[in-house]
Amino acid sequence: MNYREDTKYIHGGTKDNSHHGSLSTPIFQTSTFSFETAIEGERRFSGEEKGYIYSRLSNPTVNVLEERIAAVEGGERGLAFASGMAAISAVLTSLTKTGDQILCANGIYGCTYGLLELLEEKYGITHDFCDMSSVEKLRSMIKPQTACIFIESPINPTMKVIDIAMVSKVAREYQIPVIVDNTFLSPYLQQPLSLGSDIVVHSATKYLSGHGDVIGGLVVGKKSFIEKLVLRVQKDMGGIMSPFDAWLLIRGMKTLPIRMKRHSSSAEKIVEKLKQHSMVKEVLYPNDLTHPDRTIAQRQMSMGGGIISFRLTGGKEDVMSMMDSLNLVKIAVSLGDAETLIQYPATMTHAVIPESKRIKMGIDDSLLRLSVGLEEWEDIWLDLEQSLNRLTKI
Repeated sequence: MNYREDTKYIHGGTKDNSHHGSLSTPIFQTSTFSFETAIEGERRFSGEEKGYIYSRLSNPTVNVLEERIAAVEGGERGLAFASGMAAISAVLTSLTKTGDQILCANGIYGCTYGLLELLEEKYGITHDFCDMSSVEKLRSMIKPQTACIFIESPINPTMKVIDIAMVSKVAREYQIPVIVDNTFLSPYLQQPLSLGSDIVVHSATKYLSGHGDVIGGLVVGKKSFIEKLVLRVQKDMGGIMSPFDAWLLIRGMKTLPIRMKRHSSSAEKIVEKLKQHSMVKEVLYPNDLTHPDRTIAQRQMSMGGGIISFRLTGGKEDVMSMMDSLNLVKIAVSLGDAETLIQYPATMTHAVIPESKRIKMGIDDSLLRLSVGLEEWEDIWLDLEQSLNRLTKI
């Protein structure tokens, strides 16, 4: 049935009538599945007969999640992994070989950077960072050995917005697949496949879960690509998601539309307050009138999301002092939880990146990243305000 968008998060995917009427998706907490006969086992292993064999290969609970993420992202098939980094690792290793180049936007999550360094050091798969603000700049960085283009949009944590449609259009001319990390916005606020990208990845730990109680990763793309991932990477490298974690994510996704509206609405109000405070030098939020990429953001995002980055007028000492005086807002990495979280990219999520490269990406010692939670926005702001006010008295 062709459901409306919000309904897909509750009912998207194939309806399974084999669960005895259970309204909640059952947790098939089993490692293996038995066969009625030896010939049935032979047929399942050969692919002649559909059915479950072993939970590293497929599991009914995990399959419900995979079908649902494909439905809401508008893709042909989804695939679940044990973490966001397991999903990214699977995609990049599937698309590359020794001598290839991975082209990235000029900014990337610290652990993704670490993975790229590992691929280059051990396997000779190089990577380059590119200012993708224009067709000309993108074309200038594409090489004969470019195997794929990997982007975050918005970029973590600088909130620079990449024009996904533009990048995808150029990439198609060279037959290069485009991968978009859609973690910061979720499929509810941005759908990269509809903008021309080939593959979407998520750290499902974040907004898709929404409750800070599960680690997981998801990939969505064409059926042919996902089948290749299953056969060549997931099966043999084994970074699979557990049935219980899949169940938590299925449950979390049911409330994603409601949560994303609240996250975004509160963030917009807090942005305005931050902009007025004397200790805040700059606020980075895609939907803000002052954001340099606002036109792109409005074209490809339905709302601004729940992540705000901002710079203080001081440096590391002021940043640390401000964070230490918070009460309601918790110092923690991750994002998308019900709780409001704040972290310091220079020493936390992006600490692995050498300082010179980090600064070039726009991650300086004054930058903070705030994940706006589901609390009343006034309470979030009062805590931020009292903490910022302390700096004026130092």
